[in-house]
Amino acid sequence: MKVLSFSFLRPAALFCCMIGVLAFSTHQTIYSRSWHAPLQVTIYPINGDDSLTTHNYINTLTDDSYADIESWIAREAKRYNLALDKPFHVTLGDRVDSIPPPLPEKQSILATVWWGLRLRHWVFFNTPDKQSNLRRIRVFVAYHEGEEDKPLQHSVGLQKGLIGVVHAFALPNQNSQNNIVIAHEILHTVGASDKYSWAGTPVFPEGYANAHRVPLYPQRYAEIMAGQIPTSSYASYMATSLRSTQINPITAKEIAWID
Repeated sequence: MKVLSFSFLRPAALFCCMIGVLAFSTHQTIYSRSWHAPLQVTIYPINGDDSLTTHNYINTLTDDSYADIESWIAREAKRYNLALDKPFHVTLGDRVDSIPPPLPEKQSILATVWWGLRLRHWVFFNTPDKQSNLRRIRVFVAYHEGEEDKPLQHSVGLQKGLIGVVHAFALPNQNSQNNIVIAHEILHTVGASDKYSWAGTPVFPEGYANAHRVPLYPQRYAEIMAGQIPTSSYASYMATSLRSTQINPITAKEIAWID
């Protein structure tokens, strides 16, 4: 009689976990994009650099710190005649005292899958409540003091799991741009895709708020999934607040606002 090798158990367990996650995530995706009721967005702040400055900044945060995200999405929904007045209800959650697992250094399918499972495990233990996650988007925002000319880690939004991980600056004058990043990742969780090139510039036409504008340049708004306002075919600049961003029809279709 042959004994099963322990080397077989790990990939088998990983496969079972993947099947379970996929089944739940598929149900979650369908349910969350029905737009019959608002999705709950809970933002959990994290002291990303364990500094006193960041700690004090987090202490100043309230629901109002993210109110423009909720009102901006409501404005955009109205432009597309969505029956729901407020697609998202955004609130501040409890402070989280641990750091989410970093993105894998080497990009591969296996590394990405393993990271995704680790992230879900981390999220589960850092939101130990009885709330349903079928209609709740959990966004973990790691705030940092930041260093001049040094970019923060990449932020991500996962449709499978309705989870966002954002890295933001712990500076009051960065609140508006932080909220652009948070809104961007929230929309990732409901199906929106990135619309910028490897260089970070908007891709035409999907990365333009109005690809049919005459004249085409300068654009008046940034498409939220591109983040920059094009001024020519080779130049653009960062939007400074959600007021200067829009959801274009391509993104609206991806998130099931239009057919």
